[in-house]
Amino acid sequence: MSFLAELRRRNVIRMAGLYLVGAWLITQVAATVLPLFDAPGWMARSVVVLLAIGFVPALVIAWVFEWTPDGLRRDAEVDPAASIAPQTGKRMDRMIVAGLVAVIALMAVERFWFAQEPPTAAPATAAATAAAAQTAAAINPKSIAVLAFENMSADKDNEYFSDGVAEEILNSLAKLDDLRVAGRTSSFYYKGRDEPIGAIGAALGVAHVLDGSVRKQGDRLRISAQLIRVGDGFELWSETFDGTDADVFTLQENIARQVTNQLKVALNAGQGERLVDAGTKNPDAYQLYLQASSIFDRRDGTRMLDAVRQLQEAIAIDPGYARAYSRLAALHTILPTYFRGRYADRETQVRENARRAIELDPSLAEPWAAMGMSAPLSGGGLIESRQYFEKAIELDPDDVTTNFWFGLTLARSGYNRAGAERMAHGLAVDPLVPNLMRWRGVLYLREGDVDGAEQFLKRAEAAGLRLAGRELGEIAFRRGDVDRAKRIWMDGSDPMLMQLPPEARDVLANGLFGGDEKARARAVAAIDAYLASDPEFVPGMMALWLVQLGQGAQALELERTRVKVDNSDFMAYLFSPAGKTLRALPDFPAYLRAKGFPALWDRYGAPDVCRKTESGDWVCD
Repeated sequence: MSFLAELRRRNVIRMAGLYLVGAWLITQVAATVLPLFDAPGWMARSVVVLLAIGFVPALVIAWVFEWTPDGLRRDAEVDPAASIAPQTGKRMDRMIVAGLVAVIALMAVERFWFAQEPPTAAPATAAATAAAAQTAAAINPKSIAVLAFENMSADKDNEYFSDGVAEEILNSLAKLDDLRVAGRTSSFYYKGRDEPIGAIGAALGVAHVLDGSVRKQGDRLRISAQLIRVGDGFELWSETFDGTDADVFTLQENIARQVTNQLKVALNAGQGERLVDAGTKNPDAYQLYLQASSIFDRRDGTRMLDAVRQLQEAIAIDPGYARAYSRLAALHTILPTYFRGRYADRETQVRENARRAIELDPSLAEPWAAMGMSAPLSGGGLIESRQYFEKAIELDPDDVTTNFWFGLTLARSGYNRAGAERMAHGLAVDPLVPNLMRWRGVLYLREGDVDGAEQFLKRAEAAGLRLAGRELGEIAFRRGDVDRAKRIWMDGSDPMLMQLPPEARDVLANGLFGGDEKARARAVAAIDAYLASDPEFVPGMMALWLVQLGQGAQALELERTRVKVDNSDFMAYLFSPAGKTLRALPDFPAYLRAKGFPALWDRYGAPDVCRKTESGDWVCD
């Protein structure tokens, strides 16, 4: 009898199959049941190790012993003619088949019944910049997303308050070195969306989710929170806290402490007393700050001046409120984009409020970033801006706004690759920031990577940023869809086109996308007519439109003399492969000197497409 036949007769092969099926079932049951009792991870690993160790002894027993009508007997003591191994083997075959059916059934139930509903196309795609490379097993167990708390108040205008409560907890947890916290924009993306916790956790790459609600009636306050484990949806902790407006800081602290206790997170040095620091002890000043920050975060242009007033009121109540000064500086940085008449005192307002914030709290990064973003676009302002951003990054390397604004500043001074890396870091921290996704796509587009650009631009558009339609229109035109190009470009350019006469919209679209020489001339004439009206604010996009209409020299002069803010789109184009024809213009060297770029490059090194000659001049390819 051959060795293989002997293995079959003694049921060794069948025993191996049955053991493996049984071991798989045991490990699945252990993986499901043990977490329900908060069992430590080593218990599940021990089950696997013991089953692996038992495999060889099981095969030895099958070889040495055989079941008989008289019980378990050594195989050597059983007459082969009287062996019941065939019958035993048939029973074992049936057991193996039954086990395999059970395995398939469990897999089907897990796949089609208990599996979490996948996230919608938009968030799943947008979160790919952070989570696509991760597998579920690779997710840091000490990671969390703090979702926007639901506003349960009768007054729906209190939504700013419920958002602010959650954001304060998120910010306090994000400061802990031992805990990875998903960015605010990405976590708050799911506000009002009926997404399963498993889908949210997978999209954001976190092991836990903190959810909650806020009910506010007068000065009475009730905050409920629950910490959920993403892997199995198990609620690790939940609690409801009652108090007044004056207790809000204590309630936030209690929730943050519960999270760190449940996740066994080590606190940083100096955080033995408090995790949550709202920056003020005055609840009225705090509520004004939250209202203004809600407007700032949503870039609600129509209410930006309301936000300025609210922050000024907060400062009047608490003159030591550093974060209110800091946010006021950031507001003045972007205010001219929404209110054209607010440019004149922009730099003064930013500097005064930023410096006061720094005096009160030197640890804040935001005021340095605000000064960096508002520094003059030429001369010594270029170096000054770079220094401000370097200080902001030193204070908070993961601050998303700082990384975004610094990335823009790098791109508009010739360091496109470094700017892209800074933006990529911002997206790694907070993958769903719409304008950050849009700008990552812009830089891809200017480099000539249309497919890469389209992915980011579509994510930005899906997140609600209409502005992405400008570049998506360019892509549609490159692919031959002229009608779609015009339509989505006009929609994305709407805020700037509103400054022009109504008829100029079609004139510009026809000139930029597929028009003949006459159409382009009419588009240039429309821009010239607007500039002849001597507007205080000239957006940098107009210089870019002139480039795309074949008027490069006019574009350089316009940007040098009249564009005072918002020139990032033009500058990123100028220093990219797309801007090669601009850099070949006779006026370009004089333009560089007038803007102060040689001094910046002498200090920080050569930009992507320029080099210094032996004569000491800078030449851009």
